[in-house]
Amino acid sequence: MSAERKDKGGRSPEALATFAAAARQGGRKPDDVGLTETPETAPIPASPKAKADAATKVLREGVLGRDQGADAAIDRLPDRTRTD
Repeated sequence: MSAERKDKGGRSPEALATFAAAARQGGRKPDDVGLTETPETAPIPASPKAKADAATKVLREGVLGRDQGADAAIDRLPDRTRTD
């Protein structure tokens, strides 16, 4: 654990939210996005069961090569790249 995270006691930012924040800044990570979460990169609550279901369906589609409902399962999860 880095000294910054230990001192602030914060959680790490979500990677996908960090990438989205960088994309909105022309591909450059915003200066306020560091080793701890910001309001923009904080985790978005989601059901662990829904996340596991979506991951399972994505993996099954990759292995089986046929539709397993992954798109619909993913659509039921919160969009971590949008700002509202």
